[in-house]
Amino acid sequence: RTARKCQLYEKFLSEVPILKSLMQYERQKICDALETVTFNDGEVIMKQGEPGMYFYLIEDGEAKITKVNEDGVEKTYPSLKKGSYFGELALISDQPRQATVTANGYLKSARMSKDAFDRLLGPVINIMERESKNYQ
Repeated sequence: RTARKCQLYEKFLSEVPILKSLMQYERQKICDALETVTFNDGEVIMKQGEPGMYFYLIEDGEAKITKVNEDGVEKTYPSLKKGSYFGELALISDQPRQATVTANGYLKSARMSKDAFDRLLGPVINIMERESKNYQ
């Protein structure tokens, strides 16, 4: 069962743009640290201001991103779809979540704990930091 799970995750990870540059053995290590979680329509996955505990990769479905600015105005950002990731900013910077992410319909995601993220995603953290500058 574990080998099958890892095989499915490895195929999925090889299709995620930010992780394509990883070697096969690096993706295998990541497979072991992932767990599947599902969310129903409207369910909050992470909330702006909360501490970051997990990194998420969307396996299937869509996630809505919203952020409330200093004036209390909520802004909606483009939705995330299969192969997208979120939650890395809080883990990289050790700061609270910068946005709220909500399931837009049924959402299936692979998640990784902060400890595993720090330990296993070293090769791509610099890329993620660089990509995060595009969020503004």
